[in-house]
Amino acid sequence: MNKTLTRSMLILLAIATLSGCAGMTQRQKNAAVGAAVGGVAGSVLTGGDTFGTLGGAAVGGIIGNGGLK
Repeated sequence: MNKTLTRSMLILLAIATLSGCAGMTQRQKNAAVGAAVGGVAGSVLTGGDTFGTLGGAAVGGIIGNGGLK
């Protein structure tokens, strides 16, 4: 699959996921945003590598949740 298409799909998936955050606490919203941003960043930095995307999402979610204070 084309890298641009993959990135676009990840961004659209993140937007669709975050649109369902109405009943979430602020901490949960921060974790979701962190995971989405981390996943996109991990994908971009590793050239679309699956493990880079998943690792970025995991680290971003932990940071967004406030786990590394």
